[in-house]
Amino acid sequence: MVAWFTQLNEFSLNVLLLLAVVFIKIIMTRFLPFVTQNEPLQFFNWYCLQLESKVNKSKNSISQRNISGFIAALITLLPITIILWIFEDFIAVTWLWHGILLYLAIGNFKLSLASNNISKALSIKQNNLAQQTLKPWVLRDVDRLSTMGIAKTTIEMQLLHYLQGYLLIAFYFLSVGALSALMIRLALMMHYCWNPKQDKFYHFGHFINLVINVIQWLPNRIFTLLMLLTSVGNNALNNTKKLSRQWLNLNNDIVIHSLALNLNIQLAGVAMYNGKKLRRKRFNDHGKQPEAMDILRTTKVIQHIFYFLLALTILLAITTLLIH
Repeated sequence: MVAWFTQLNEFSLNVLLLLAVVFIKIIMTRFLPFVTQNEPLQFFNWYCLQLESKVNKSKNSISQRNISGFIAALITLLPITIILWIFEDFIAVTWLWHGILLYLAIGNFKLSLASNNISKALSIKQNNLAQQTLKPWVLRDVDRLSTMGIAKTTIEMQLLHYLQGYLLIAFYFLSVGALSALMIRLALMMHYCWNPKQDKFYHFGHFINLVINVIQWLPNRIFTLLMLLTSVGNNALNNTKKLSRQWLNLNNDIVIHSLALNLNIQLAGVAMYNGKKLRRKRFNDHGKQPEAMDILRTTKVIQHIFYFLLALTILLAITTLLIH
C-alpha cells in the first residue's frame, strides 16, 4: 500500500491529498465543531490589524498610504514564503507537509450550514437571528438589512467565500503547489483585514486587493464558464453576451453577474460599510428580488459545480496515472 502511494505522480498525489484534507475538514466541522470553532490562522488576522495600525496613518498622503500597504504586504508574505520554502528541504515526508499546508490554507466547511440557518431564520421572520448569523461572514453592515437585503448579502457571501476559500486554494494547490496555496490564503486574510471597501483601507489595501484580483482572475472565469454551461437551453447565449464586457475586468463582477442571470435575481447594488453607503453596479435589473429560498438555490448551484469540478479533477488524475 505504501509502495503504491509513493509511486503516484505529483498531480495524482496532490488530488489524493486534496480529497483527504477536504474529507477531514468536513468530518471535523460536522462532528468536532469545538475543534474548528477558531481558525488555525486566526493569529494572522490580529497581526495584520496591528501592523496596519502602526503604519497606516491618516495624516499620511495618498501615495504614502499606497506605498505603506505595498511594503506591509511584502515584508509579511515574502519572509514567510522563504522560510517555509527552505524548511521544506528538511522535511522527510513531503506529502504530509504539503497536506498540513493545505489544511491551513483551505477554508472551513461551515458555509453551507450558516447559509441554511440564515435561510431558515428568514423563512420564519427571524431577521435578527439571520443578521447575527450572517455578521461574522461579511464586512458590510447588516444590522439594518431588510429580508431582501439579508438574502442578497448571503447569496453574494456564499459565492465569494466558495470561490476564494475553496476553488481558488484548490486551483493553485493542484497547479502550483501547497506553499502557493498557503500564501494565497494569507493574502486573502490580509485582503479581508485591509479591504479597500472601507474608507480607512481605501489606499492602504489597494496593492493586496490588486494581487487578489489578479490571482483569482482565471479561477473566476472557469467558474463563470461552468455557470453558463448549467444554463444551456435557458438563455445561455444571451447570458454570454451580457457577460462579454466583463471578461477582462479585474474584479468579482462577472461571477456575481453570472449567478444573478443563472438564478434570475438581482444582485449587488448599494451596500453599507461602517455606516457609509458604497454604490456598486447592480446586476440583472429585470430579475426578481432575492428571497430566502434563493439562498438554498445558490447552495444547490454551487454544489453542482463543486461536484462537477471534483469529478473532473479525479478523472484527470486517473488519466495521468494511466498515461504514466
